[in-house]
Amino acid sequence: MTGGREAAVTQAFVSLTNSMVDGLDVVDLLGGLTADCARLLDIASAGLLLADRRGVLHVVAASSEATRSLELFQLQREQGPCLDCFHSGSPVSVPDLAQEAEKWPAFVGAALKADFASLHAVPLRFKDHTLGALGLFGAEAGALSEDDLHLGQALAHVATVALVADRASNDRNVITEQLQSALTSRVTVEQGKGLLAQLGGLDMDQAFAALRRYSRDNNERLGDVAARLVSRSLPVRTVLDYAVAKGELQQT
Repeated sequence: MTGGREAAVTQAFVSLTNSMVDGLDVVDLLGGLTADCARLLDIASAGLLLADRRGVLHVVAASSEATRSLELFQLQREQGPCLDCFHSGSPVSVPDLAQEAEKWPAFVGAALKADFASLHAVPLRFKDHTLGALGLFGAEAGALSEDDLHLGQALAHVATVALVADRASNDRNVITEQLQSALTSRVTVEQGKGLLAQLGGLDMDQAFAALRRYSRDNNERLGDVAARLVSRSLPVRTVLDYAVAKGELQQT
């Protein structure tokens, strides 16, 4: 591992652990996790699925809108490596998606159309309870290096620890309450993103970047900022202007 990458990896873990100590914003932390994966690993993008109290998977974070859409497609068609990873509780590595068209026909077709050629999924697992799956999407066919696979799994482990932080209990109901809170918050975040995108003429990735910048710099949770946008107690223009002032967006 080069010195530059080692420093970047260290910073990613420092950021994740600081989030846990300073007060857990699950949606923001998981969004940062997928961005860290895309930045640090030899992949193009990452997406994260979490299960609700009924065991139904939902997309809770993604490093790009294209990945989020593909993860949703995977859930809708009920086929794909991330689902297999979640159900087995074990990593699933697919170096060449084109070779697996018979196994996951609809998903592979959609993934190739979106310019993804490989996918590696690692579980978020707490003891014998699998909470979700982290999908690592590659633009080129080929296996991830052992170091990248280990790092991806380590980041997933940190996310798992964050989800059950301060919940020192083996009671699954306690754990799933935390997950349900994250999923509920994510719905609000998506609504807030939609407002920013619609009124600011942005794509969804730009809208999320603006929302996240405002949230972090003002020490507010993503879900709380999004809720204020939806209720109109926080003007959309305020968030957009702030993002422009901070260089996150061009003038709209």
